[in-house]
Amino acid sequence: MPKPKLKIAALACSYNRMAKTTSFLKSVSGQSISDSYTIKMYLLDDNSPDGTADYVETNFPEVTVIRGTGSLFWAGGMRTLWEEVIKKDDYDFFLLLNDDVILFDDALPRLLSAYSLAEKEGNILLGTVKDPDKDKVTYGGLKMKNSFTGFGVKQEPDATKLKPCELGNANIMLVDKFTVSKIGILSASYTHGLADFDYTLAATKNGLHVWIAPGYYGYCKNDHGVSWLSQKTPLKKRIDYLYSPKGLAYKEYMVYIRKNFPLMAPNAIIKLWLKTLFPFIYTLMKSGK
Repeated sequence: MPKPKLKIAALACSYNRMAKTTSFLKSVSGQSISDSYTIKMYLLDDNSPDGTADYVETNFPEVTVIRGTGSLFWAGGMRTLWEEVIKKDDYDFFLLLNDDVILFDDALPRLLSAYSLAEKEGNILLGTVKDPDKDKVTYGGLKMKNSFTGFGVKQEPDATKLKPCELGNANIMLVDKFTVSKIGILSASYTHGLADFDYTLAATKNGLHVWIAPGYYGYCKNDHGVSWLSQKTPLKKRIDYLYSPKGLAYKEYMVYIRKNFPLMAPNAIIKLWLKTLFPFIYTLMKSGK
């Protein structure tokens, strides 16, 4: 009797950037994986005004599109999608992807091959991506240099071996079924950012393994930029940015800090308000002047 194929659910969210989403889906559909696996692509489109959902349904019929409310943001969208997908089938792997990533042609077969380097189940594998122009790491895994502050440093992947880390970006993140059975999916505490860092930290705290997979897996620009507004910005707008899910996400950031690095909570509060009330001082401190 033939061995059952391992099933992979690939998950991504989109919002109002049809060109990027299209390029991303083309890079996914171009992958050729082993006959030992099957892969199903799911896309949650969060009510994009540019018609992304309709376009994908017409031009990528192999992709299952789920429509969001328009207010889910990244973490909320991925969590909603993941919850829906778990109900649909019993998947062996969940592949979290960002729709601004362009996968290399051999990305998925190499990532699945890398999973076999792990000695046992209970693994999260991070695929490192780099800037297409600067040839430097943009997203992937970070090694925590200070367990008190939670400060992490981006890591270059090894050429052939899995590399352990504690923090990971979900631009390309392969999660096995055992991990989900142990820690669930992304936390409901987060609307947009931080959910992937929180998830990889939860994995390591529960005796699971977070790895940087060997080599590079695609291109992705760093779109985060400076995480605070200038002193010239009106104070009300700066305070709105402090609380915004796509800004400093004050309440959610404090949830993350109190959960994972509780002794840093007072410092975090000071830092966030300094960025907001006196950004010129924070800029000077960051620049070392």
